[in-house]
Amino acid sequence: MRLTTRTNLAMRTLMFCAVNTQRVVRKAEIARACNASENHLAQVIHLLAQKGFLRTIRGRAGGLQLGRPATDIRVGDVFRTFEGTLPFTECFPGAVNSCPLVSCCRLKCALAKAVEAFYATLDSQSLDDMVRDNCQLEGLLKVA
Repeated sequence: MRLTTRTNLAMRTLMFCAVNTQRVVRKAEIARACNASENHLAQVIHLLAQKGFLRTIRGRAGGLQLGRPATDIRVGDVFRTFEGTLPFTECFPGAVNSCPLVSCCRLKCALAKAVEAFYATLDSQSLDDMVRDNCQLEGLLKVA
């Protein structure tokens, strides 16, 4: 399985905000620290804010903050937000399935269980688990 750039940027953005909870952060700071395009990051931030993971603040002193405590943000929820619409294989979305093996293939069931296990593992992790006591991450993302 390979994650999309959007999911990767979403997690980087949330970790950046979690490390810098004491202040409002700016998109440019996140882009610089996470080696990301501000335009691509803007799309990710928009969806994170729509789903309540982030709170955006408009105006001169505006920026971003976590929309809820890091302990309440499940990594699985973030991944579902960005990866959930992508079918894992051609046979997952029934309407456009052109696989000739669909009526007898057991691989689809095995893959479905694997995807469920993948998300169950991510559901057990919070954003706080990703950043708490992670001094090296904090050193990379903390804004002075």
